[in-house]
Amino acid sequence: MEPEVRYTYVGAALVVLVAALVAGFLWVTEAAKRDAFRTYTIFFQRQPLDGLQIGGDVTMRGIKVGQVMGYELSPTQINQVRVTVRIDRDAPVADNSYAVVSRNLVTGLARISVVTPLPAGPLLTTAVPGERYPVIKEGTSAAEQLQDAASRAAAAGTLALERVNELLDDKNRKAFADTLANMRDLTAGLNQRLARIDDAVTTLIRSADNFGKSGERIAASVERVAADVGPLTKEGERTLREVTATVVSIQRDANALAQQLESATGSTALELRATAQELRTTADLLDRTLDRLRDPRAVIFGPNPAAMGPGEALR
Repeated sequence: MEPEVRYTYVGAALVVLVAALVAGFLWVTEAAKRDAFRTYTIFFQRQPLDGLQIGGDVTMRGIKVGQVMGYELSPTQINQVRVTVRIDRDAPVADNSYAVVSRNLVTGLARISVVTPLPAGPLLTTAVPGERYPVIKEGTSAAEQLQDAASRAAAAGTLALERVNELLDDKNRKAFADTLANMRDLTAGLNQRLARIDDAVTTLIRSADNFGKSGERIAASVERVAADVGPLTKEGERTLREVTATVVSIQRDANALAQQLESATGSTALELRATAQELRTTADLLDRTLDRLRDPRAVIFGPNPAAMGPGEALR
């Protein structure tokens, strides 16, 4: 019997030793976990927790920093849920950080996101009185923000419709209708005036075209007159030179004849003097003709009214 009793004691001691080793290992592991993580409490009251599971992810800016350790309904506030989370010690959870619930659209699983606004406050390490762990405040989710925005938009739309109804009462509708009628009449009058303006502009354009054509015809006529007068002017200048030469020759002959008349005697001298007198008269007539030929325009178009003597007039 003694060997059996001894084997029993050895087996029992061995079992106790193994149990102690397991317990020590678990204790060391838990201590290491406690040193690597911090535990926080979150009270959710406004946000639903559909799809939230124990072991679910806790993220910051999309990076997993912890997991959900457990959750329970509050015994004092039925609409409040206490959620315990464990977050990496190195994660910067500040006293102004807040938690929101987000869901995967495909799987429907929920996760808790911890958001820290800027500027960040000091690290959250102290528990409030009556709580075992520090408390992270509940934030407002994107769905709640969207719902609030929709509510505000609906309220603004309702207010706008009320104001539109107030604006479109019977009196304002009548005034608006009168304004539209006046605008219609004004538009019709403007259309008529614009049609008249278009007609006037068309007439002006036509007149400008006619004036341009008349100017072209006048320019062509002036060119033709200039072309016709040019040769005539040249011919008049040539004739003037010839007449001038003739007059000079006649004057020279008259002077020579006068000298001969002075030396002549009797009736021959008288006849010569008469002949000289006629030659002088002829020279004067040629001189006047020369004066007229010096102005070809007066020869062609008649004398200038400003150069006429008293009592003279164009026939």
